[in-house]
Amino acid sequence: MYASFFGLAREPFSIAPDPRFLFMSERHREALAHLLYGVEGGGGFVLLTGEIGAGKTTVCRAFLEQIPPRCAVAYIFNPKLTVPELLQSICDEFRVAVPDAAAAAAPGVKAAVDALNAFLLREHAAGRSAVLVIDEAQSLAPEVLEQLRLLTNLETAERKLLQIILIGQPELRTMLARPDLEQLAQRVIARYHLGPLSRDETTAYIRHRLSVAGAQAQMPFEPAALAAIHQLTGGVPRRINLLADRALLGAYAHQRPRVDRRTIEQAAREVFGTTPAGALRSGGTASRIAVALGAALVVGGVAALWATDPWSLQLAAPAASAALAALPASAAATVADAASGVAAPQPAGAAASAVLAAAVPASDVVAETAPASSVATVVAAIAAATDDPAPVLAAGLADEGTAWRELALHWNVAIGEGDACTAAAQARLMCLRSGGGGGLGALRQLDRPAILALRDSDARTVRALLVGLTDTEVTLQAGARRFVLTLPTLARVWRGEFATFWRAPQGWRDGADGLAQPTARVWVERQLDAAGVDGGLPLRERVRVFQLAQGLPPDGLAGPLTLIRLNRIAGVDEPAIERGR
Repeated sequence: MYASFFGLAREPFSIAPDPRFLFMSERHREALAHLLYGVEGGGGFVLLTGEIGAGKTTVCRAFLEQIPPRCAVAYIFNPKLTVPELLQSICDEFRVAVPDAAAAAAPGVKAAVDALNAFLLREHAAGRSAVLVIDEAQSLAPEVLEQLRLLTNLETAERKLLQIILIGQPELRTMLARPDLEQLAQRVIARYHLGPLSRDETTAYIRHRLSVAGAQAQMPFEPAALAAIHQLTGGVPRRINLLADRALLGAYAHQRPRVDRRTIEQAAREVFGTTPAGALRSGGTASRIAVALGAALVVGGVAALWATDPWSLQLAAPAASAALAALPASAAATVADAASGVAAPQPAGAAASAVLAAAVPASDVVAETAPASSVATVVAAIAAATDDPAPVLAAGLADEGTAWRELALHWNVAIGEGDACTAAAQARLMCLRSGGGGGLGALRQLDRPAILALRDSDARTVRALLVGLTDTEVTLQAGARRFVLTLPTLARVWRGEFATFWRAPQGWRDGADGLAQPTARVWVERQLDAAGVDGGLPLRERVRVFQLAQGLPPDGLAGPLTLIRLNRIAGVDEPAIERGR
């Protein structure tokens, strides 16, 4: 109804799971990394929880698109079933037939379990694995959870033959803490609680959806309105959609080109009722002070403990994690801010790093984590800071395709198996390779995450993402883990070559000159106008002037490097390198 009034091609805030609007925040990427880790983790249970509307289904969809083809997948979205009904549903999803003769000889549960066990053994013999995904898992009855545990009993000497992923609301964690489910809880190899978006992420989320909907003009939400949306929704994506949609409708009804804070508050009363739940989540002054104090006590305690006895962190982590768990869910953003303010001291050399890594096993770090806020995350950050490249080389991504998929998540794009560059091009993302090198100087100019090829002393190559860069050190990401290396240490394993993405303008084709394509040519002219390049010159000469000003070779061709600089002027949404820890 209001789309054309705001210059949009479609309404941007539908709550339908439209894949065109996929937005993966840092939290969503971490959650996805946990699920992907679970698939390679040798079987057992992986737990993903989050509030209603936090984006669990979004993460699940991205996960299903990235599952390797060697994995058979069963997806259960309605788990309110009895044990026999669930087993039959699993058999149906895996396309496992339960023979009538077997059902007659072993009626009920045993026939289905026997058929599933035979299927899992056949898959294992053929070099394939099986993954069972159960959504809304908080609805599972205790006896059903126990039956799922029994399904994971089938194993070889190296791994269990069935990987089970449970996705549900926070009460699922409470269920698994029950004494009668302790055996299942001990088989959970990775846990992640998906928290709400931060204020900056809320703004980025809104901009992203508007951009996908075709926004060309100014942002229709005033800055105060964006702040109010985050405050009233608590950063929950589905609530953001509901509120932003109603606010745009309200502004359209009054023929206002921009949404102000008053319109947001009126829309909140209409959508959420007299007292918006988001406002209760954000709390008043007293609750914010209480949350801040709680965060300061927990994070400050970790910092103080490090200063006095760094190796006692392994003893303090469980207690501090419990303290964090006792804070209200709405405190996540406050704790995150507090945690990010704690400078992670660096162990002096590889030996100290190895001791700390041993004190905090990777399985524990990946275990119970609230986004960027739990003690496990703080400990992981400390453990990752090292002047020894060996941990990075050990955790690096051996497969280039996996590295491209990890990089695509920083662009809020999920790509599956096959040629990554071909898949990414569907989202107008183009691959850019440095060729013979380029080094950090080129990456500073490009200012975006990139894939680095790292080589050990045996010339074995692994890949990691460069996600942070300062004058003295880099931050590398490999899967769900991060490492900080000094520049001299990086130079020991990296020769300067890199690969990254850039977003092409409409009409541009890979390997071509943008000026030779009508649609891209118009876009280039418009951006040169915005850059203030003399409009009286011939277009190719204008490109040369722009290139000289940007420190690029003045060849007059609108190639990738020139278009990347023009993207920056146009305000195209692209991820940037973190400039500090």
